[in-house]
Amino acid sequence: MASLFFEDFIEGEVKTYGAYKVTEAEIIDFARQFDPQPMHLDAAAGAASMLGALAASGWHTCAIMQKLTCEGFLLNAAGRGSPGVSEVKWKMPVFPGDVLSVRRKVLESRTSKTKPDMGLVTFRLELLKSTGEVASEETLVILFARRNPGARLA
Repeated sequence: MASLFFEDFIEGEVKTYGAYKVTEAEIIDFARQFDPQPMHLDAAAGAASMLGALAASGWHTCAIMQKLTCEGFLLNAAGRGSPGVSEVKWKMPVFPGDVLSVRRKVLESRTSKTKPDMGLVTFRLELLKSTGEVASEETLVILFARRNPGARLA
């Protein structure tokens, strides 16, 4: 049963969650399946690239961020899907051994104009290395059910 609803996401709120250690094997496995560029498949090719070492695909980092976000709050929320991600930025490479977490900021929160039993929450998610550096970020909207759909919002 959901414990988080639209009303629980307050503009300006910041939360950090998760811890995920990236392995060389998973970087290569993901790359083989979804992004077979040399710097994601081979340590020597990664070292020769502008990344300086074998590095995770940006799409792999998005998948890790989604996993941490599900575990961090989405699986306990009355989520109703998402109309999409408006922006993704890969700011620095993710290497084997990096431990990642997510920082979530609520940018905007509003009731749906067409479905008043739901609200839309705009988030900025940052994938953080254990050093505090931002490896990637995305801005997205998620729809949530309202706790009390009949109540008027201010």
